[in-house]
Amino acid sequence: MPIEIKMPALSPTMEEGTLAKWLVKEGDTVKSGDIMAEIETDKATMEFEAVDEGTIGKIMIAEGSDNVKVGTVIATLLEEGESADTAAAAPAERSGEGANAAPKEEQPADKAPNAPESTVPHKVETGARQLYDAAKHDAEVSDPAIPEGTEMVKITLREALRDAMAEEMRKDDRVFVMGEEVAEYQGAYKVTQGLLDEFGPARVIDTPITEYGFAGVGTGAAMGGLRPIVEFMTFNFAMQAIDHIINSAAKTNYMSGGQMRCPIVFRGPNGAASRVGAQHSQNYGPWYASVPGLIVIAPYDAADAKGLMKAAIRTEDPVVFLENELLYGRTFEIPALDDYVLPIGKARTMREGKDVTIVSYSIGVGLALEAAEKLAEEGIDAEVIDLRTLRPLDKAAVLKSLKKTNRLVVAEEGWATCSIASEIVAICMEEGFDDLDAPVLRVANEDVPLPYAANLEKLALLSSAKIVDTVKKIV
Repeated sequence: MPIEIKMPALSPTMEEGTLAKWLVKEGDTVKSGDIMAEIETDKATMEFEAVDEGTIGKIMIAEGSDNVKVGTVIATLLEEGESADTAAAAPAERSGEGANAAPKEEQPADKAPNAPESTVPHKVETGARQLYDAAKHDAEVSDPAIPEGTEMVKITLREALRDAMAEEMRKDDRVFVMGEEVAEYQGAYKVTQGLLDEFGPARVIDTPITEYGFAGVGTGAAMGGLRPIVEFMTFNFAMQAIDHIINSAAKTNYMSGGQMRCPIVFRGPNGAASRVGAQHSQNYGPWYASVPGLIVIAPYDAADAKGLMKAAIRTEDPVVFLENELLYGRTFEIPALDDYVLPIGKARTMREGKDVTIVSYSIGVGLALEAAEKLAEEGIDAEVIDLRTLRPLDKAAVLKSLKKTNRLVVAEEGWATCSIASEIVAICMEEGFDDLDAPVLRVANEDVPLPYAANLEKLALLSSAKIVDTVKKIV
């Protein structure tokens, strides 16, 4: 009988995932340790290795299928002497919505289930899932930076970042990538996929697990004339390297009297993910945005990720590029332009409105757009502004929208205390007071370390419902 290859659980809490890519096809021979597929969850992208030797008989779940339950048969493996005809007797192919269903066994009606109810897979409602689901919202206003009539293509945010780095590496041989598992493993989240094959080990460099060490090496390389891109597996780990980011990279231009620059990009995932607990769920945007000498970018969609990453690599100053790991696998439209570069420090109107302005950035933009939809059903016309860059902050865009709507709410996936939201409130008070018809309000995560428990995580994180409730206080 063919061996059934089942959707693996990549962590104790994983219940479903996306079968992102098959790396084998029917008829291929595999042995133990061969990489067969890439599996994505809302936490990570992992390679799925073969355990047994054999020939791939039938692939049951097509690549790109979402919400594939753990334990679902995704392929069959033929042992020596078996033929593909044997595999035909295996369960029929399932994809699309069918892939969402766990395999069922024929069960006589008068017999009890084989497994106790507590082992039946079920979807856990987490706060991170709310963020992830809201990120399906696209901008409702065309980006003026994209010429009218430009062809648009759909790619994931992960691919947009990879393409941006690859294009700049082809253009400038001073650009290189370094970090933990960026080369052979192609990145913990597969953002550096394919770069090692194209550019080789001298420009795509695996480092030891020492954030302080490789951040320092990268900073020194930038001072010496190269253009490093330093990947942190997560910005939570960059706390080990923060001395180099703030005391070395950010101050180089100032302390050298302009004689030396430090063109380096520190990039990686930032913010809350799904049930990774207090130490791995922090938004560092306000931390770095308070430091003179740093540029801080936090994109929402794939087009901004690509256009701003290319701009970050080209700038002469150090850039902290805050990605969101929940967005890596999300697909967005992106202009099919040869050299798509966006200006740093320019916010974007994602949705036009007249009653209230909602300002946000990164994954909070999806929630703000979702909240705007709900508010529209109640007759409240909300404008949504995506900051894109946290330092320098586009004050003019915020004040222009405030002048139009006279009411403003800042929605931030992070803590409210000493936040980007706090800065926006201060700007509105200092420079937009005469345009205010109501107090500027903040809505953010609860002021606690993010809980691991799914129900508490959901209560602690920002949501579109919380944004709606906050808007209604001033409209």
